[in-house]
Amino acid sequence: MVGATAFETKFGFRRNEVTLANWRTSPFNRWAFQHAGEIVPSALIASVRSEEPPPVDMSGLLVEKLPSGSETIAAFLKRSDTDALTIMKGGRVIGDWLAPHMAFGQRHIIFSISKSLTAILAGILEGEGKLDFNAPVLEYLPEAAGSAYSDATVRHVLDMTVSIDIEESYLDPDSAYGRYRKATLWNPGGGLESLAAFLMTLPRLPGEHGEIFRYRSPNSDLLGLLVERASGERYADLMREKLWLPLGAGSDAFITVDMEGAPRAAGGISVAPRDLARVGEMMRQGGAANGRQIVPEAWVRDTISAGSAEAWQRGAMAFLFPQGRYRNKWYQTGEGAYCGIGIHGQWLYVDPASEVVVAKLSSQLEPVDDPLDLEIVAFLKALSRMI
Repeated sequence: MVGATAFETKFGFRRNEVTLANWRTSPFNRWAFQHAGEIVPSALIASVRSEEPPPVDMSGLLVEKLPSGSETIAAFLKRSDTDALTIMKGGRVIGDWLAPHMAFGQRHIIFSISKSLTAILAGILEGEGKLDFNAPVLEYLPEAAGSAYSDATVRHVLDMTVSIDIEESYLDPDSAYGRYRKATLWNPGGGLESLAAFLMTLPRLPGEHGEIFRYRSPNSDLLGLLVERASGERYADLMREKLWLPLGAGSDAFITVDMEGAPRAAGGISVAPRDLARVGEMMRQGGAANGRQIVPEAWVRDTISAGSAEAWQRGAMAFLFPQGRYRNKWYQTGEGAYCGIGIHGQWLYVDPASEVVVAKLSSQLEPVDDPLDLEIVAFLKALSRMI
């Protein structure tokens, strides 16, 4: 690219071409997913800022028994639009992979893995006696009266079994989901309605809560409001105090916020790859890190073993994990491993049997790509066995 700036050479487009209207589309997402805080208002989750050992390249290792045959780690990651990968084994970082446009230690948006982190905060508050999972939502948010949440419990919100009338229409700006994105300031035209105000208008579907797994992101933003209301603290401050500092995170994180400063708890967190892997390792260690119990071990056991198999089977994602379940905003694979997943290819995979944790951050073209997701599950399983 003759006369190009360093930015253009690295990413293939100019910085001023990235806008609120296109930041989640290719090729602009390759930069935007690492700089969400420059596009959407965000709150800082500060770390202690420790020195990180240098990256360990594992790109040439061959992964076997994939649906596509055998592939090197680099080959699979490149064709799945991966930006960064970190692998931990037995609590130690043993490998990293970085795309040319991703700097070592750079933060990256994790989309719906944010839900899994928000649920960890809920688990901490439950352990402190500040949040009752069996309590009605109205006990904490009386303003939810008249909405889909008016007769739901916190447990229904945690397990995505609220009978709520909204679809995850990621690509339709004129849908109710498009209005939701405006309320989060993620789409142009926001700032006229707050996230909380939007959530309180969501209607109910017929049928009982608790019967069907319905993946609906507004539930997790409501959980963010529940966490703030139950703790009396701002989300970012609570995350820093209860998780980020005890975890020993090496880098600051941040979370996007709406016009009132409410957190996008369902998808707005950005973290460095190794810090995301540290969250997975904490879960593998039963909620402990650095000699400290961060989230109760009983909550971790519940997260990785409980939940309704029937509700999962009635939902639309059972194809991904045929023997799986969903509990506390974490996916159980049904084969011992569990994970957090975000659109555009974000994965946090924990395999207790092999003591492996994998954090995979990506900028996939489509928000949801079911065939590729199945390939990624096979890759993560094979990688864990190999490591």
